[in-house]
Amino acid sequence: MPVRRPRKAVAHLEVTAFINVIVVLVPFLLSTAVFSHLAVMDLSLPAQTSGPERIDPDNLLKLEVVLRPDALEVGDRIGGLIQRIPSTPEGYDLTALSTLLQSIKAKYPATRSASVLAQPDTPYDVLVQVMDAVRQAKPEGAAVAGKGKVPDVELFPDVSIGDAPVSVPPPKGRP
Repeated sequence: MPVRRPRKAVAHLEVTAFINVIVVLVPFLLSTAVFSHLAVMDLSLPAQTSGPERIDPDNLLKLEVVLRPDALEVGDRIGGLIQRIPSTPEGYDLTALSTLLQSIKAKYPATRSASVLAQPDTPYDVLVQVMDAVRQAKPEGAAVAGKGKVPDVELFPDVSIGDAPVSVPPPKGRP
């Protein structure tokens, strides 16, 4: 004789609470995703050479901006120091740096790369401000009447970062 088993009622899956959570969560995630985006800048380390520097006739300038505690030193890796820009009481003089870099760019228009060399204790915000000054500059008379917003002038967009060489203090007088 066959065994009769009582039929169990089929359980219904209750998804109303899950759908309510999704209805609230999806718009929230979509609205916050629009406001949180990151700016990424590609950087490279300065090339390490094992032999003598090869002179490229098309690119005679190897620009370096060294951040010292008391000044910015703008120089050429091959030719030496171009100019030393002393710090102001407010910090580094980025306006003078920008003016100097614009004049250097006028002399070497084909050069696109520059190295920013910083001391280990340089604040991150200061490093970013100097890198921005090296990459681009505000044009003279930025608010031209009737023209609207004037784009920034590109200076040296390929920025490399690295450690500043140790500065040697000047020798003291003999006793």
